Amino acid sequence: MKSKLLFVCGILFCLTPWASPPLALAAGLVFGALAVHPYPGQSRKASKLLLQTAVVGLGFGMNLQQVIKAGRSGFIYTAISITFAMLLGTLLGKLMDVRPRPAFLISTGTAICGGSAIAAVAPITGATEDEMSVSLGTVFVLNSIALLTFPAIGLWMHLSQTQFGLWAALAIHDTSSVVGASAKYGAVALAVGTTVKLARALWIVPMSLGTAAVKGGKSHIQWPWFILFFCLAAVANTYFFAGSPAYHWLSSAGKLMLIITLFLIGASLSPAAMRKVGVRPLLQGVLLWIVIAVLSLLAIRAGWIRI
Repeated sequence: MKSKLLFVCGILFCLTPWASPPLALAAGLVFGALAVHPYPGQSRKASKLLLQTAVVGLGFGMNLQQVIKAGRSGFIYTAISITFAMLLGTLLGKLMDVRPRPAFLISTGTAICGGSAIAAVAPITGATEDEMSVSLGTVFVLNSIALLTFPAIGLWMHLSQTQFGLWAALAIHDTSSVVGASAKYGAVALAVGTTVKLARALWIVPMSLGTAAVKGGKSHIQWPWFILFFCLAAVANTYFFAGSPAYHWLSSAGKLMLIITLFLIGASLSPAAMRKVGVRPLLQGVLLWIVIAVLSLLAIRAGWIRI
């Protein structure tokens, strides 16, 4: 009874104006560590559906023309960074003896766009619920750290708003955290960070198709149709009744669903689940993220990466 009450309180907190992605994840992690999850099966199903629906909702808040422009100017950088992150993540996974599926999920989430990318490729790879929960938890924990530390690091390094927005887009996993960190730094940083990150998010489509092709067997492939709806939402916001209040409401609903999803994911990361998958995937994700963040920052400071 106590666990149910705490769980309901956590959900209600996510609906308040004080809730944010980092706080929702932290609340879920605390619940998972202190209480027995009263609805584990339903929570996993709900978190998957909410995450995919949230991605579609966020599509109503993006301008496709800006995304295409940012993606075209940074296409080579994006392709190189994604390839490097995937190769390095695979290498770290093998060196640290991480099981192939969580190693691949964490590498994909780091390379492209965190939880959205993991949600897209996890069903294709046949990942278990525990593997998916730990992979999602890893990238969202790092998202929270980046959201709190990146603006301070940017100020300390005297990054311009354009430089910071580009760094946030390349080094922070999820779009929501890129938006949060960039917004703290300034309006220009927010515009650059959001457009570049959303351009990177479109790489979910070829990554999912490539994973499905390598996996083989149509019976095992679950196509990420929510990515198509994400693109259609962006098209609608750009070309049909652009700036409509309805689109703003749908985008806000997507952000709210993302906050609830983070609480559900954190609540699923019980000590038992962590022991089952092991701590190595978390260490792999941390090391991969540190390398990507440091190298991208140095490249931006040196002027090797620019838009």
